[in-house]
Amino acid sequence: MILGIIVIIGTIYCLAKRYESRLVLFSAGVILSCIALNPMAALVGFSKAMSNAKVIEPIVASMGFAYVMKYTKCDRHLVHFLAKYLHSFGYLIIPGAVLITAFINISITSSSGCSAAVGAILIPLLMRMGVHPAMAASAVFLGTFGSPLVNPGYHQVVIASEVSKHTPMEFVTYSALPVLVVSIVVAVILCIIAVMKKEHKGYIADVDDTKADFKVDLLKAIVPIVPIALLLLAKTGYLPGMAKLEISHAMIIGAIVAFIVTRKESTPKDICKDFFAGMGEGFGHVYGIVTCSLIFVAGMNAIGLVKALITAMSAHHAIAKIAGTAGPFILATICGSGDAAAISFNTAVTVHAASFGLDPLHLGAAVAAAGGLGRTMSPIAGACIICSGYANVNPIELAKRNAIPTIVGAVIFVFMSLYMM
Repeated sequence: MILGIIVIIGTIYCLAKRYESRLVLFSAGVILSCIALNPMAALVGFSKAMSNAKVIEPIVASMGFAYVMKYTKCDRHLVHFLAKYLHSFGYLIIPGAVLITAFINISITSSSGCSAAVGAILIPLLMRMGVHPAMAASAVFLGTFGSPLVNPGYHQVVIASEVSKHTPMEFVTYSALPVLVVSIVVAVILCIIAVMKKEHKGYIADVDDTKADFKVDLLKAIVPIVPIALLLLAKTGYLPGMAKLEISHAMIIGAIVAFIVTRKESTPKDICKDFFAGMGEGFGHVYGIVTCSLIFVAGMNAIGLVKALITAMSAHHAIAKIAGTAGPFILATICGSGDAAAISFNTAVTVHAASFGLDPLHLGAAVAAAGGLGRTMSPIAGACIICSGYANVNPIELAKRNAIPTIVGAVIFVFMSLYMM
């Protein structure tokens, strides 16, 4: 057990140093299994991950759709459409930027991908409107706090719903209210910080205005939200005959709609190629992290650490609530990734939540949210580095401005998940 704890501390250190997360988790799982004199445990964990088609299918299909959005530039039209009305927000331009980013993040579920797409447009726009560069970048970065938790195809939703024995749509329905509340709260708090620091106006920008005359195609702007709209309408009975519509089906239909709308600029060949390229990326990167997290959990199971943790939580329910939220939040802040923290905890502990007096759905949602919010105050998160690069500021400046909003947001989400709903 002592050797196992040392390995886990080393794993956290390597993640914080930004070594390849899949390699770190895979290696840690193998080492823990060997310490337990059961090296097959890691390999069995790998096989178990590879056989879980229910989880793989929605994850890879969602990433395929994301690639099609990037190829057709439909995501860019959505960003420009929303940014077009930001000028009329007045003092609310900063919370407006946070909420716009959060809305787009529902469809573009990768925090780094969303930051790259939105930041290239909103950050220069905010700076032109007088917002300080660090605050402009912080607003976009903060918008990636975790709104994809209302997207049934988001990999965190798929994993959490799987371990809690609920459907992704049930998870989304449960998470919708906390996500909405936290979205508003973090946006308002960042606005207050901006006013207190006098960073909401007065900055004279020297930025490129060449993108200011971008012409928005409304049909293209609608395409990124088509799959989510289809799923919501199908599951609520507003689309007769489509009650069995799966997440992957909605993503495929969305890709077809994207081709129809952009048929003058795209080809079926390229749409198909990009969709499957995205599926490959979804399996290799996103599900790769899931797989290696399961191998890591298999190693912890092999040395008995998970069993000891479950026993402690069963005896003291307060430990489960604290460890299940503060742990992923802190780890995500340290290592810059909410995935490694949240997926590992959900697959190891949330599945046993009922044994220590918690609803697995409630704990799973709190864990996923805590991981996302913790990552959104990490100076080494990919989204932070991208946004700071657009604004030409130090990533630490973004982390400092987002610290209070994300901590308060995490407390509110956890309170609502574990005590109110």
